[in-house]
Amino acid sequence: MTDPASRGRYATDASIYQMVPQAVVVPRSVQDIEAAMEIARDEDVPILPRGGGTSQCGQTVNSGIVIDNSRHLNRVLDIDPNAMTAKVDPGVVLDELNRALKPHGLWFPVDPSTASRCTLGGMAANNSSGGKSLRYGIMRDNVRAISALLPDGSKARFDTSAGSGAYADLVTDMRSLGQREAAEINARFPNVQRRVGGYNIDALSGDDVNMAHLLVGSEGTLAYFTELELSLAKLPGEKVIGVCHFSTFDGAMDAAQHLVTLHPQAVELIDDTMIALGRDLPLFRATIEAFVQGEPAAVLLVEFAEGSAAANAAKLGELAELMGDLGYSFGAQGAAWGGVLPVIDPALQGAIAEYRKAGLNIMMSMKEAGKPVSFVEDCAVALPDLAAYTQGLTDIFARHGTKGTWYAHASVGCLHVRPVLNMRQDNDVKTMRAIAEEAFDLVKHYKGSHSGEHGDGIVRSEFHEKMFGRRIVSAFEEVKTRFDPSGLMNPGKIVHAPAMDDRRLFRYGPDYGVSEFETALDWSAWPGAAGGFQGAVEMCNNNGACRKLKGGVMCPSFRATRNERDVTRGRANTLRFAISGQIPGGVGSDEMAETMKYCLSCKACSRECPTGVDMARMKIEVLAARYKAHGPSLADRLVGFLPRYAPMASKFAWLLNSRNKISVIRKWTEKLVGVSHRRDLPVWSSDPFRDNEAMDANPDVLLFADVFNRHFEPENLRAALRVIRAAGLRVAVAQDGTGKALDCGRTLLAIGAVDEARKEAERIIKATKTFVTAGVPVIGLEPSSIYTFRDEFLGLCPGPDAQALAKLTYSFEEYMVNFPKLPLRPLKQPIYVHGHCHQKAHGAMSPVLDLLQRIPEADVTLIDSGCCGMAGAFGYAPETVDISLEIANLDLVPALNAAPPGAIIVADGTSCRHQISGTSARRAIHVARLLEQALRG
Repeated sequence: MTDPASRGRYATDASIYQMVPQAVVVPRSVQDIEAAMEIARDEDVPILPRGGGTSQCGQTVNSGIVIDNSRHLNRVLDIDPNAMTAKVDPGVVLDELNRALKPHGLWFPVDPSTASRCTLGGMAANNSSGGKSLRYGIMRDNVRAISALLPDGSKARFDTSAGSGAYADLVTDMRSLGQREAAEINARFPNVQRRVGGYNIDALSGDDVNMAHLLVGSEGTLAYFTELELSLAKLPGEKVIGVCHFSTFDGAMDAAQHLVTLHPQAVELIDDTMIALGRDLPLFRATIEAFVQGEPAAVLLVEFAEGSAAANAAKLGELAELMGDLGYSFGAQGAAWGGVLPVIDPALQGAIAEYRKAGLNIMMSMKEAGKPVSFVEDCAVALPDLAAYTQGLTDIFARHGTKGTWYAHASVGCLHVRPVLNMRQDNDVKTMRAIAEEAFDLVKHYKGSHSGEHGDGIVRSEFHEKMFGRRIVSAFEEVKTRFDPSGLMNPGKIVHAPAMDDRRLFRYGPDYGVSEFETALDWSAWPGAAGGFQGAVEMCNNNGACRKLKGGVMCPSFRATRNERDVTRGRANTLRFAISGQIPGGVGSDEMAETMKYCLSCKACSRECPTGVDMARMKIEVLAARYKAHGPSLADRLVGFLPRYAPMASKFAWLLNSRNKISVIRKWTEKLVGVSHRRDLPVWSSDPFRDNEAMDANPDVLLFADVFNRHFEPENLRAALRVIRAAGLRVAVAQDGTGKALDCGRTLLAIGAVDEARKEAERIIKATKTFVTAGVPVIGLEPSSIYTFRDEFLGLCPGPDAQALAKLTYSFEEYMVNFPKLPLRPLKQPIYVHGHCHQKAHGAMSPVLDLLQRIPEADVTLIDSGCCGMAGAFGYAPETVDISLEIANLDLVPALNAAPPGAIIVADGTSCRHQISGTSARRAIHVARLLEQALRG
C-alpha cells in the first residue's frame, strides 16, 4: 500500500514520534516477507517489522517499508504440553496465545499491560516484561529459539546450537565478542532485572550461549523473526491481592523492599493521581471505589498465588502483620495511616487488573494540550534505592516546572512516570531534553537501568554511551554491522540513533498545524482548532487498546478484518492526517469516507478507549462534510428520513412487506435503493403505536416512542406501558402539539444530515422542557434512540436545556429497576441477554440484568457477545453486509447456538433483534415484552 492514508496509519506508534513510510506491506506468508526484503535490498530502502504498533519509544516508526505481521501471520503453530513449549508466528497476539494454552493448564507468563494487542514477535523484539516478572522473568528468560530471515536473505534458527555454514561463523564471531567484552560488560551493565537497553551481549559469554537471547530486545534491527519457540508455565490458579494503603508516597516506596520478602508474584504501584483520574472515568469508577479505602497517597497491589485458598490466606495474614510491623494502621493518623485491604473476589481482581493495565492510557486521558510524555518512564533501580530515586526524580521535575504520575512495577524497582509536557512547544521540548539528561545521571548514580521495560527506540538509544560507556556502545555497533552491514533493518534504533528531541521526527513537528474549519457538532470540551475537534482527534495516543480481539465491544469491524484501517486508532490517525493537511481533501475526502466505511458507530470506543476517543461522534463530522459536499443519495434518503415517511408507509404495510417474500423484488430493491437482497427488511406494522394510547394526566414519566418500535414493533411500546402502569405510575407520550411524532434524529445523523437532526433535537428539548423542569423523567425503549438524548444532543444543542434533559433521560430498564414491587410470576425458561452496544457504552447493562432477576426463579445469563454487527443500515448495505455477518459470527451466533433450546433471548436493540433472527434460528424480544409476560393477571 502506497496511498497517503495507508502510509499515515503506519507512521506512528504510542510514542511522540512520526515517520511516514514509503510503503506498507501486509504479508500472508514468509515468502511474501522474503519478496519484500529482496525489493528493499535492491532499492536500498529500510525494512521495519511491525506487530501491534504499541511501542512507546519510537521503535516501530521508520521511513522505509513497514511490514505488518499482525493481520495474517498470527498462527499458534504448535503446543507441547509435556515439554511446556509453544511455537508461534510473530504476529500472534499474547492474549490469543493464552486462550489457546488455557485448556492445557498453561500460559505464557510474560504479561505486559498491552496483552490484548501486543504480538509475540514485537514482545521478543522489545524484550517485554510485565507485572509478574519478579517470579517469571522477562521475555529474554522465556524465549527458547527464534527462526529468522537475515538481512542478506538467508535463514537461520537462533538457539543454543553452534549451527553450520555462514550461521556458524556468525555464532563464532558473536561468542568471541562476548568473551572479549566480558569484563567490561560486568563492570558497566547494571545489576537489575529490568535492563533491556542496548543489545544483550551479556548473553554471549559462558557455556550455555543462546543466540536467540541476542535477538531478543534487538527491536527489528538485526533480523526478521518468522517463528518463535517459547517456554510456558503452569497457570498459577486462584490468587489474592492485598491492597496496601499509604498516606505518603515515600512510605510506599520504602515499603516495597520489605514487601518482596514475602515472595509475592507481583507488587504494583498506583499513586493518588492515577486514582483520581480513574474515578473520573465511568469505566473504572466502581472498581476504584471497591478497592481503595479513603484518600491514600499511593497503594501497592501485592499479589499472591500460593496454590490454595489456605496458603493465600496465610500470605495475606503475613502481609497484614508486616504492614503493622512497618508502623501502619487504618486507625492511625498522619504518616502512620495505612493498612491492607484484602481482595479475594476474582471478578474484582480482574477489574483491578484491567484498571492497572490501563494506567498509561488513564494518564493520557487528560484533555489539556499538555500530555504525560514517555521518555524517562522506564528507569529501574535496586529496591533499597527506590525511595531516594523517586524523590530525586520528583525534585528534577519540580525544578523544571512539571510533575509526574507514578505507577507500575514496584516489585522490581521499575516505576513508570511521565512528566506533563506539550510537545508542540519548543520550550517544553527543551525541558524534556534537560529532564532526560538529569534523570539518566540520577539513574547512573544509583547504578540502575535507563531502559527497563519499553525498550530504546528513538527516545533512549542516544543515551547508551552516557549509561554504558564508549566501549560497550562500540560493541553494540559491531553487532549491528556484523548482522546488517548495509543498514537495511530498522536503522536509527539502539545504535547510530538521531537526537531524541529532533522535532522533525515528532508527531507534532515544527510544521504541524490544523487550520480552522466549521464543525457540525460542539467540541468545546477539547483544546485546539475547529472548536476543539483537533484536540478530540489528538486524544488518540496510538496505545492500541481498540485492537483487542475479545472482551467488551471495541472495535467490532477490526475484529472481523484485522485491518489497521478499520480500527479506532487507524481512523483517528487518518483523521489527524486529514485535518492537518497531510491527506488532501480534509475531513470530507474520499480517503476519509473509505476509512469510516466499516465504522458501526457502536460507541464502544467512547467507553472502552482509555483516552475516550469517540469515533462514532467523529464519524458524524465526516458524514456531515460528505452530505454538505455531495448531498444525500436515494439510499441515504430512505434511511435518514424514515421517521418522516413512516406514518404514510405504514398504511401500505402489506405492500412493502411483500418485498421480503418475492426474490425478484429483493434484487430490484438492491439495485434501486442499496439494500442487500440477502437481508429481510424489518416488517412494517399495519397497527402502529399511537400517542393517544398513553395520555395519563399528571404523568410520573414521559415515554419517548421511537420510530422503530412505533412502526415496526408497536407491541414493545404497549408492553412497556402495561409494565409501567403495573408499577403504579402514570405515563404519557412526549409530544410537541404539532401532531407529528417526535424524532431523536438518529437516522438523520447516520447520513450526515446534522442540521436536520439538530432541528429534531430542538423539538424534543422544547417539548419536554416543562416536564424536565418539574423533575419528570423521559424514558425510551430503543437504546440507539434514547441515548442520543444523553450524548449527541449535547453536541447538537449545547447548553443547560440539553444538559437538563440528558440528566433526566433513562432507558426503560434504568428507570424501572427503581420499582422493586412489580407483580411478577416465575418463568421456567432460562433467559439469555444480548446487550446493545449503546447500552454497554453508557454502562447500562446492570439495570437490564437486575430488572430481569426480579422475575422469581429467573436464571439470567449475559451473553459475552460484543457487537451484533447490524448497526442499523450498516447491516443492510451491499458493501457492508459481509462484514456485518462476519461480526455476528465472531461471538453472538456461536453463543446463541450454544444456548439451551428453550431459552428466552432478550435484546433491546431493534437492529440486534433483526441480526439475531437473520443469522440464527432464534428470535429475540425486548425486555419490556418479557416483563409483560411475567406480570400476574
